[in-house]
Amino acid sequence: MTESTSLNARAARGAAWSGLSTIILRLGGLVVGIVLARILTPEEFGIYAVALTVQAILMTVADLGLSADIIRSDDPEKVAPTVATLGLITGTVMTVITVSTSTALADLLGSPDAAPAISVLAFTLLLAGMTVVPFGMLQRRFQQRELFIVGVVDFVVSTTVTLTLVALGFGVLGLAIGRVSAQLVSTVLQFFLARIVPRFGIDRKQVGPVLAFGLPIAAANLLSWALLNVDNIVLVRVAGATALGYYVLAFNISSWPMSALGQVVRSISLPYFSRKGAGSDGLAALTAIAWAGALPAGAVLAALSAPLIEVVYGEKWLPAAPVLAALGLYGSLRVVFDIFAGYLYARGRSRPVLWVQIIWLVAIVVGMIFATRAYGIIGAAWVHVVVAVVVILPAYTVVLTLAGVHVREIFEAAWWPTVGTIPAVAVAVAANMLISNPVFALLVGGFGSVLVYVAVMFPWGRKHLRGLRADRGTAGEVIE
Repeated sequence: MTESTSLNARAARGAAWSGLSTIILRLGGLVVGIVLARILTPEEFGIYAVALTVQAILMTVADLGLSADIIRSDDPEKVAPTVATLGLITGTVMTVITVSTSTALADLLGSPDAAPAISVLAFTLLLAGMTVVPFGMLQRRFQQRELFIVGVVDFVVSTTVTLTLVALGFGVLGLAIGRVSAQLVSTVLQFFLARIVPRFGIDRKQVGPVLAFGLPIAAANLLSWALLNVDNIVLVRVAGATALGYYVLAFNISSWPMSALGQVVRSISLPYFSRKGAGSDGLAALTAIAWAGALPAGAVLAALSAPLIEVVYGEKWLPAAPVLAALGLYGSLRVVFDIFAGYLYARGRSRPVLWVQIIWLVAIVVGMIFATRAYGIIGAAWVHVVVAVVVILPAYTVVLTLAGVHVREIFEAAWWPTVGTIPAVAVAVAANMLISNPVFALLVGGFGSVLVYVAVMFPWGRKHLRGLRADRGTAGEVIE
């Protein structure tokens, strides 16, 4: 078996396990989310969202892009002690700072009740800093089966602790304790499955190159998380925790299919493109396949937002429906942007991604301030879509072109999935408009759009399947 064939096989197995993991865990998370939505109020959802906003942003700082350096390093064993030490130091410092300033942070964000949850969630920063090496090694080796086990254990522990504490009256604090408990268990499990004994030490020769590569990635990830959470900050300041609760629910629903696809893409894109060699081989094909799944999922989700929310979460959450209509489309675009970022990271071009994230953040903040004041949570949602199409897609087009990518090939490959989505969405829209019963509208619109999309896309899918078989056959001849 050639090296290229072996890499493709490992990437395929990694993608399969990552996809299975994401689907199962997302379905489990969906069930738990439905239960919590029936128990908690929109205001409580909003308070926890504020705490998660702080934790999510600081988590990217605790990583420093170190796990990505382990993934792409030519000699990961050599840099591992330095990476582990830097991760532990950063995680510890961030935890201490967050705990000591939790009250001030909660007041600054306009939600004083979030302070206890922020303090508890701060300990996830320490745990994340400890696991940069085992996590990076598992990703590097395409050990998605092991990461699947970690994810399942994490989910079971988090769900058990959270539901028990919420039932006992802990409220938002129960969610935070559940998250920390799960991450503590998964931290130990990552070291065990990666077969890594913690090793610490600083090699001064390694510090410079590690930080030179990792810091731009950490900054880009920080900006990326800021992009996902700056709307929460603006909303809680302008509209309050209850409005934020509706918005967060819509954002979570829009993440169902997108997180599944995005997780698969992120799990294999960086290690795959890092080993693929120079050029842009596979970028257009991977983008087209991801777009073929992301666009119809997001568009149909948008078309059926009202019946979906009413059936699954209850009528009290219906104000979140128009928000979901916009965020479904936005989620589709994020999947593609993740592929572009993964490709650029693999080519060592982390700084251009950082600049794209900076432009993105500025555009989002400016748009969010004006749109939220004028149109509330609906305006905040549509700002994401407009900025993604008008600003970020052209920005990535320029960056990829400068990296030597033939961007036209990407657009040509993604053209037919775009066209094929139109009749599928039309079916969903018709079902929503013509059927008053939300259950029937959801069933007819959902199944009908899937059948139409499969029928339209069948020739395109068969062509790509033949291409994969041809590549496999060619690889077999080379081996022989």
